[in-house]
Amino acid sequence: MREEDLTLKPEASYPVLREVLMKKKTRKTRYRLTPAGKRALLILGGVVIVVILAVMIFKKPAAEKKPKETESPAAAATTPAPEPEPVETKAEFFFTGDALIHGTVWMDADLGNGSYDFRPIVENVGRLSEGYDLKYYNQETILGGTELGLHGYPTFNSPQEVGDAMVDMGFRLVSTANNHSLDQGLMGINRSCEYWKRQADQYGVHMDGTYDSREDHDSLPVYEINGITYTFLSWTYGCNGLLPPEGYEYIVNIYTDHVDELIEKVKAADQISDVVILAMHWGTEYSMEANDEQRELSRRLSEAGADIIVGNHPHVIQPIEWVNDHKTIVYYAMGNMVSAQIDEPNLVGMVGGLTIRKVTKGDDVTITLEDPRADLIYTYYDVGYKNFKVIPMKELDDAHVPGAAALYEKYLPKINEYDDSIRVGVELN
Repeated sequence: MREEDLTLKPEASYPVLREVLMKKKTRKTRYRLTPAGKRALLILGGVVIVVILAVMIFKKPAAEKKPKETESPAAAATTPAPEPEPVETKAEFFFTGDALIHGTVWMDADLGNGSYDFRPIVENVGRLSEGYDLKYYNQETILGGTELGLHGYPTFNSPQEVGDAMVDMGFRLVSTANNHSLDQGLMGINRSCEYWKRQADQYGVHMDGTYDSREDHDSLPVYEINGITYTFLSWTYGCNGLLPPEGYEYIVNIYTDHVDELIEKVKAADQISDVVILAMHWGTEYSMEANDEQRELSRRLSEAGADIIVGNHPHVIQPIEWVNDHKTIVYYAMGNMVSAQIDEPNLVGMVGGLTIRKVTKGDDVTITLEDPRADLIYTYYDVGYKNFKVIPMKELDDAHVPGAAALYEKYLPKINEYDDSIRVGVELN
């Protein structure tokens, strides 16, 4: 085979080249391109150059890489959710003392047709309480009604129209645990509870202190006024030496020898209510000063969760004070709202009021008691125990009692004897 036949021509097929390469050679062979091969090589090189130039011309320039954008620390921080607006509500709470219905009081209310009307006697209390959202009083005597037989001192049973008059004036909280709770025994308790349950069904009245079932005794209701929840409890030191029948120990709340039970009840109420209101029948009868038990027990009740303590039993007024670093307001004794007692201090009673404020902001709830206040009332009656009338003492005149103005000034300092922050007067601001 001649050297010139080994040109890189297109017509030099791969079989020919394969044949040449497969032949065994004993000496190194050198090859030289023919003129035709050179031309082919030049043509191939030109094609390669053209292709490279085309690629260089038409290839898009690489996009300039932009630096990575980063957020400023302020922008990167999560935008905080807007704080919820506070929601505020309040309730004005009014309270007074004992409805101690002696025989001469219900006789004066007798209409002569088997019914009774106590409204003219207590209507001024209703006037003083106008504008208040929640109103309380202590029903000292059993409201067993005429069917049980009416009785005066010392084992009372009163017409149920007493309760009608108070309910008509808007009173919705009633305490019945006191030293006269057992005056008419189990029958008196049952009659009273039946009456107050009717008032609860018809008017939303909440009575506490005496019960006609263990279920009612063990329950711990939560009530609501203007978006504020509250629990109301009523307890007494005792019942003039009387005890409930065996097996019926639940019919009246007695704290003597059961203080721990009372404390636990208050603690439980504090866990489920915004406000715990406690009616305490305690103190030394006819003493115008709080005794050691009242002060010590008020401190313990405050620590357990009581917010408002309204005291009764002494049948005279006692001072008011904040306890436990302004946690709890204590009205030690409100005195009589109405009675036929004859001594001057027993005819002077007290009315009180305060503002309960609730502020809700998200999950945070704040309860404050504000502007505790009080003023004095007087039970007037004619000679012969006629024309009973509860009169605000600032409206009392000499036609009712000689030296009426001086009488008011005599008892007025008792209101803030322990605490001069108590406002005199129950008018709403």
